[in-house]
This record gives sequence, structure tokens and C-alpha cells, in this order.
Amino acid sequence: MPDSSPLSSRKGDHIRINLDRDVQSGITSGLDAYQFISRALPEIDLEDVNTGLTVLKKTLKAPILISSMTGGNSEAEKVNRNLATAAQHCGVAMGVGSMRAALEEPDLVSTFLVRKEVPDILLFANLGAVQLNYGYTVEHCRRVVEILGADALFLHLNALQEAVQPGGNTRFSGLLKKIEEVCRNLEVPVFIKEVGWGISAEDAARLKSAGVSGIDVAGAGGTSWSQVEMYRIGDPHQAKVAGAFRTWGIPTAESIRMVKKAVPDMMVFASGGLRDGVDIARCIALGAILGGMASPFLKAAVVSAEETVRFIQDIQREIQICMFACGIDNLPSLRGNTSIFLPGGWE
Repeated sequence: MPDSSPLSSRKGDHIRINLDRDVQSGITSGLDAYQFISRALPEIDLEDVNTGLTVLKKTLKAPILISSMTGGNSEAEKVNRNLATAAQHCGVAMGVGSMRAALEEPDLVSTFLVRKEVPDILLFANLGAVQLNYGYTVEHCRRVVEILGADALFLHLNALQEAVQPGGNTRFSGLLKKIEEVCRNLEVPVFIKEVGWGISAEDAARLKSAGVSGIDVAGAGGTSWSQVEMYRIGDPHQAKVAGAFRTWGIPTAESIRMVKKAVPDMMVFASGGLRDGVDIARCIALGAILGGMASPFLKAAVVSAEETVRFIQDIQREIQICMFACGIDNLPSLRGNTSIFLPGGWE
């Protein structure tokens, strides 16, 4: 399969830069501000702590989301297959990277085809929402869901990335109405996800009114895509502009709080700077359903599916032990339970 197209080349650049360069946000996720109250006498047994849940009628063994990352070239195909194999083995959710490449370059479709090998996982297709302002329609959204055999669709919002990317797609006016049209006509649930700068309360309320089924806040604190683009840009002046936004964004913890306050009944996923199971548990205690990671999974998946399985198992064990040490034996009792934090983090 050729990797010479502009889209394929860009996907390859993104993988290499994420693996080889410092693309960490200049601000933290804010999750460290939330410290669990340790229970010396938890009055439960560790083996009875249940990390399972059901999301969109799919049973998960842990509240873990392998966040959308890649697709569109041969290296991405290997990564996606390793991620999907591990997700199926461990019973966790997965999203793929933007599937625009699959629509525009048929030779790249195979880099996303993972469903046959992983029939049971909760799987999200993915498109850039702004493409709805560049000719994409509900039918394009339907097509990527069909290609992947997905349970739901992520429409990602990446206004800042597009603004600093040479030739980026920056026509965002009137986009909410088109998102609403997709939500109204697509046969599967539509979720909105940021890519690393968070969702505000105002935007969450507007997205709720448009009919989205859930939001992945994808806050600041993890990978900064303005930094990724900075390393891709050849022109030093444009690179300097991109580099100015390293500290941009709403920290993940704050974005969860904003969204849950604005739309309390919204299904929220949390990603952006999560690095272990304790971070995922913090996000769930703040009100999230799932905790997502990208970069840590990428680093495991370029090694092997087995390495990715081991990483997921470690994360699940960390969540379980965290719950045990808080005296909580099920996720519903953890979700939104800010009383288990030490004073100072929650207002």
C-alpha cells in the first residue's frame, strides 16, 4: 500500500513526532489537585472490586478508552491492529484516528479495518467536524461508520490545530448547525471530542442542544497538537507561531467540571494528560464515564499487541486498587463521588 500521498505522509509524520519529540503541553491536566481520601479500613475485599460497566450496550471490563490516534498509512495500520487486538482481549473501548483518508484515498481504507478481528469491543469511527464545512455530509459520516463497523461516531474539534497548520481548514462558522444535522440523521450516536484543549461550559451546552450523545473533553495536559504541528512546519516564522500555544487550553480536570456543571446528564469521557489508572479514577470521581489515553498506548502499540495488553492490564489493576483503597467496590459508587477527595480540589 503506498504511503506517498499528502494525507498518508502527514499521518506518518504525526506518529514519528509523537514518538520522537517533546510534544507535551506546557500546562498540566489539573488532576494532581485531586487527592483521594485513603481508607485504612476499606471494609471490602480487593477481589470484589468490580471495574466493569456497560456503555452504548457494550460490556466493558474497565472504564478505559484507547483514544483516537491514527490511520492512513502502513505504520498506522500496524498500530491500529495492535490496539484493537489488545482492546478485544482486555474488553475496553477504542477510537480510531480521523477517517478522512479512508474516504479520499481508497487505498488507505485497509489501515482502519479492524472490526472482523475484534467483534466485541466498543468502537468509535472518527471525522473532523470542520469537514462538514468543506463538502462533507451526513452520508460521509455514515460511510465511515459502515467502513469501520463502528458503534458510534466521534466528530473531533481541532480549531487551533487547523489554525497553525499550513493550509489548515479554518472555516468553523455555522458548524454547529451541521453537527446538529448529523446527530439528527445518523443511525448511531454522535460524540464530540476535542483533541487536547478542552471543552468549555458554553460549548457543552450548545452541543447538547444540537443533539450530541456525549463529549470527550480531551483537555489540556497531554499531547499538544500545536507542538506536533510546530515540528512539521518548515517555515521558522510559522513554527514560532505554533509554538506560542504550548500553554493553551482548559486543563482536563477543569473541563470535566465545566461540562458536568453545564449539562449534568451529558455522557462525558475524559482524556488529556491521563497517565495511569489513578488518573482515570480521578476523572470518574469528577463525573466521567471513561478515561482515555493516546500517547501511552501509541508507545506500547508500536512494540506489539502483547505490550499493549500488558499496559491495559496494569491500568485496570491501578483503577481496581484505587477503588479498593477508597472503600468503593463499583464504578457507579465512584462516579461523581467528589466526597472522596481531600478538601481543596472540589468547590
